[in-house]
Amino acid sequence: MIRWWIYALQLGELLVSSLVHVLYGLYIFSTAVAGDLSQALTDRFFKPNANIEVKSEDPSGTNVDDLPPIVLVHGIFGFGKGKLGGFSYFAGAEKKDERVLVPDLGSLTSIYDRARELFYYLKGGQVDYGEEHSKAYGHSQFGRIYEQGNYPQWDEDHPIHFVGHSAGAQVVRVLQQMLADKKFKGYEDTSENWVLSITSLSGAFNGTTRTYFDGMQPDDGKTMKPLSLLQLCRVGVIIYDWLDISWLKDYYNFGFDHFNMSRKKLGAWGLVDCLLGNAGPFATGDWILTDLTIQGSMGMNSHLQTFPNTFYFSYATKRTTKILGVTVPSGILGIHPLLFIRVLQMSQWRHPPDVPPPYKGYRDEDWQENDGALNTISMTHPRLPIEHPSRLVVNDSDCLPLQPGIWYYKIVEADHILFIVNRERAGVQFDLIYDSIFERCRKHVFRKTPQTLPNQAP
Repeated sequence: MIRWWIYALQLGELLVSSLVHVLYGLYIFSTAVAGDLSQALTDRFFKPNANIEVKSEDPSGTNVDDLPPIVLVHGIFGFGKGKLGGFSYFAGAEKKDERVLVPDLGSLTSIYDRARELFYYLKGGQVDYGEEHSKAYGHSQFGRIYEQGNYPQWDEDHPIHFVGHSAGAQVVRVLQQMLADKKFKGYEDTSENWVLSITSLSGAFNGTTRTYFDGMQPDDGKTMKPLSLLQLCRVGVIIYDWLDISWLKDYYNFGFDHFNMSRKKLGAWGLVDCLLGNAGPFATGDWILTDLTIQGSMGMNSHLQTFPNTFYFSYATKRTTKILGVTVPSGILGIHPLLFIRVLQMSQWRHPPDVPPPYKGYRDEDWQENDGALNTISMTHPRLPIEHPSRLVVNDSDCLPLQPGIWYYKIVEADHILFIVNRERAGVQFDLIYDSIFERCRKHVFRKTPQTLPNQAP
């Protein structure tokens, strides 16, 4: 009888969690559509008078285009500029600087695939996932074509600042390692020094226990539980891609086009094959959730370096506190409804006793502080399986000047989505975070000579 009660509670939690996620997705989608319709009507009926643009010279003599770009890389279920109309994943933070790029990468594709896409987004050309990788995971070797790269001059003399949210931070680390290992065919001169700095905002460096709550098996970190939120997500994504409704995918795309799951190529039996788990990204494990388990992150981190000439800064978020030694959610009214259940669950995390721990020295209590999506221990800096150089920052002035090759990290009281999507929700904290990030990129982080901001005297 007790077992049936447990099953009933688990099913109830699954239904509530699924409903909350679907409603939030519909809210984001409808908000984007409403914004686009409003803008279209405004442009149609209230066209402003044409004005002659007068360009003023920059008194400092510095061209904005001479500044290294700051590239904002979204996380899981995210999107870049050009998707969801005028809606901004980073809640408009990209407007805070004159030289910011917001690429649209696969929202559920693997970190490896996204890193490859990011390279060609910047340099231009057709995305090449690599022959060996493509064969191993059963998808096309080539993907989207960028007729014109967004920063084709990118090289060691024209490096880039990267800011990654959630899984986006790990994407940038994988890209930097690929540059160091010269993994891009036709680009034999790449190096880790193409990356000037990496700033992580709630970065997924060491995996998250949330993957196990959502449906990944804790014993291997690869397979999914038969009945789980991720199984529902898997079915929904397969059907979405199979239907292949062009205007809908132009508006939002999960990024699996290179798996050729469209009804035009698979047919009805191909859909059944994917749903049964015999084909597609979920069958081969070439998708984001396997990379976000503790085991998957450790496997990835085993060959990722922290490089001596790159500047690193990390904001680790948490929405928990300790009361009488017990970890519980903090500031309940400040936790987004999408994340409240997960903050509570993750704060009480216990690794299954019948499953070997993911690494030597593992302790449940280390993984209980969280922000509703990631464990705080995972966000500070790369630490598994090898601890990378790091330094805790209490006040920003304590870490100036920044030294390369060290992960400076700061703990921020916030849930996982406080600094994205909805600017008003974060309030003044939103501006404080992004202003400090952009200021650090522009003033405190440089390799050869300090950059001069537009309209600012040298």
